[in-house]
Formats: sequence, C-alpha cells, structure tokens
Amino acid sequence: MQAEAATIAPSGAAELIRNAAALIFDVDGTLAETEELHRRAFNHAFARHGLDWHWDRAAYKDLLRVTGGKERIRAFHARQWIAPPLSDADIAELHRIKTAHYAELVETGCCPLRPGVMELLTAAKARGQRLAIATTTSHGNIDALLSQALGPRWAADFDAIVAGDDVRHKKPAPDVYLDVLARLKLAPSDCVAIEDSSNGLIAASRADIPVLITRSLFFRDDDFSAARVVLDDLSELGAEQKTAKQPHAQ
Repeated sequence: MQAEAATIAPSGAAELIRNAAALIFDVDGTLAETEELHRRAFNHAFARHGLDWHWDRAAYKDLLRVTGGKERIRAFHARQWIAPPLSDADIAELHRIKTAHYAELVETGCCPLRPGVMELLTAAKARGQRLAIATTTSHGNIDALLSQALGPRWAADFDAIVAGDDVRHKKPAPDVYLDVLARLKLAPSDCVAIEDSSNGLIAASRADIPVLITRSLFFRDDDFSAARVVLDDLSELGAEQKTAKQPHAQ
C-alpha cells in the first residue's frame, strides 16, 4: 500500500517522539474515535430542525473531506439542488444543536481515548516535553471530550490549544500549526504532529512539521506516503516511549 514506504519501525517512531521538544495533537480521530459521535449528532440536529437529511457512514466519510462542521453542512446543502435555501443563521443553529448533542453523547463516557494516547501523554509529561493541540474542531468539542477523558483541569497540561475558529483557514491549510508554533516559540523541526487524516498530514507538512500518523476509522485508507511514521495506533510505540528521558525532564 502507498503508506508502507513511509513507515518506520515502532522503535524508530518512539525515538522520533522522544527527541521532539513538543508533541502537537489533532483531536477527532487522533485522540479518540469521535467521528461516529459527530455523525450521530449531525443527524440529530437535522431531525430537530425538520430536515429530511440523514448522513450514513459512507456519506459522512465523503463529507469529512470538507473540514469544519458548518462548512460540511453548507457543502452538503449545496448538493441538494431542490432544497430550500439555508441561511447562515440556519446553519449556525444546526451547528449549535449538533455541538450540544455531541457533548451529551461524550458525557456518557462512550468515547474513550484511543489505545496508547494516555500512555503517550503521561510519558511526554514525564520527559518534560510540551504538549499542544492543533485541530479543526471547536473549543467546545475539545473541552467536552478531554474533560471526560482527562478531567476538568486537562487544559493545564497543554501549552497551546488552537481550534478551527481561531484561524482564518482550516486544514489542509497550515494555519493552526503555524499558530501553535508561534505560541510555543519553537521551530517546526523541534516538534512532531500526530494526525489521522490526509488533510491533517498536508496541514502539518505545509508548516514543515514532521508527522506521525495513527490510522483512524474513517481515514485509514488515505494516502500517508508523506508521513514520517504510520501506525495503526499509538500503542505500537510500546515501552520504548517510556525510556530514555530527556535531560531537561524533572
């Protein structure tokens, strides 16, 4: 497959991670398999709004090529040639209902962190590495997920959190990554971006940040040939990530 040429051994992946001054995480699909909850929340919003739209998994996988929830709604609406027009206010209300229902779903505890994520976060903190988030999703969605998974004070562990609404252009534009680099005051080569999609890979690569891919449910077949590392999930880093602490670790 096209990604195999980019893949290095898990020990090499762990070394790449260990040598970084900062790890920059995408959220949806990377930290947790959230996309199915997002899909269900969109369908809930459509029903509440009186629309006869329903996004099945195949349709949603295609729509995920459009980054941003409101943008996704707008793109789908544009394909409905006989649909009545949706105003910006309608789209904003749909997205508000969707976001609220997504938070309700996450609060049930049905969306744990993906394998290896907690171990990587713990090991990185022990090594004295900095953590950041660069995502297309909203701050509300990030908080809903990570408050449940990491506790209410989760944000204190991250030196920079940049969401889609913080920048002019969403992924695959590099804006979120460039903003994170500016906030961290680090060079791209000092960081590793952890992503699950080709849009995320392109965004980080355009910012000159090396990328580790952790394959997710909706994007496993994307072209990851430009990534430094491709793993099925972060548990493949294994015990390697827990060793060889950096000199500045406390």
